[in-house]
Amino acid sequence: MKINHGTSTAGNGPGVQIDLKGEEVARAIDAYLVARGVVIRGPRTITVNGRSCKAGGIYVDPAGFVIRKGKKFSGRGPSKSK
Repeated sequence: MKINHGTSTAGNGPGVQIDLKGEEVARAIDAYLVARGVVIRGPRTITVNGRSCKAGGIYVDPAGFVIRKGKKFSGRGPSKSK
């Protein structure tokens, strides 16, 4: 997983970009199912749009922020992350 400030040139800030490997997307889908009481044991294939997922991403708007391991990433930019 990589978390960085985005590249948007919108006036409010660059946002935050979270990039995930396919394995991380599959783990997130698994966690979502478990949170809703669906438990799967044994091998499984998780697809996105009918295909194996090689990568995924989440863009957080400039109005939002992300915290990972105590570090804050403000969508408004690095100077607002403290």
